[in-house]
Amino acid sequence: MDDLITQTKGLTRRLKNVIAVEDLTLSVRRGATFELVGADGAGKTTTIRMLAAIMNPSQGSATVAGFDAVDEPEPIEECIHYVAHQFNLYGDLTVIENLHFFADVFGVRGAERKRRVQRLLEFARLTEFKGWPAAHLTGGMQKKLSLAWTLIHQPDLLLLDEPTTGVDPVSRREFWDILTHLHLQGVTLLVSTPCMDKADAARGWGSCTRGT
Repeated sequence: MDDLITQTKGLTRRLKNVIAVEDLTLSVRRGATFELVGADGAGKTTTIRMLAAIMNPSQGSATVAGFDAVDEPEPIEECIHYVAHQFNLYGDLTVIENLHFFADVFGVRGAERKRRVQRLLEFARLTEFKGWPAAHLTGGMQKKLSLAWTLIHQPDLLLLDEPTTGVDPVSRREFWDILTHLHLQGVTLLVSTPCMDKADAARGWGSCTRGT
């Protein structure tokens, strides 16, 4: 269906003798938010990695933006942004160097690059820290930097794996503000969390669907 950004049918992943995800069927509409709620070890990260075309299912299927996650990983990589549970930017590069690096990756150059980078620094409240190595930022700042470069190219689907775990309350609120901004721009959000109270923070986005 054209109004679905991602869909799974009987999605299963076995890891040696453990079934990490079993027979998962879900549908997420474009422009929606979807909360994947479950305890640690419930298979949330494995599910997200399969949707991001990083890990193949043992059986079942997953499609993202109409592309098969096994047979068509490259176009999926172009239309999603995956924020992993652990910090996954380049710690030895400064904040602004990370932004310039990803601008290069997505072909943003010249005056447009300068405008976007400046806007992202202000948006994420990282202007005064732009010369800091990313590894020296606080956990909350690192999370905001991971989100900030998303706006260099606007993905169709944003996959966030427990995005505010270990983040202080102020940074967490700023993080949700950034997500709200992205959602209002039409980005579909799929967020995993082990806690219902963190999932409830997303209610400000509007109608939400929860998965387990």
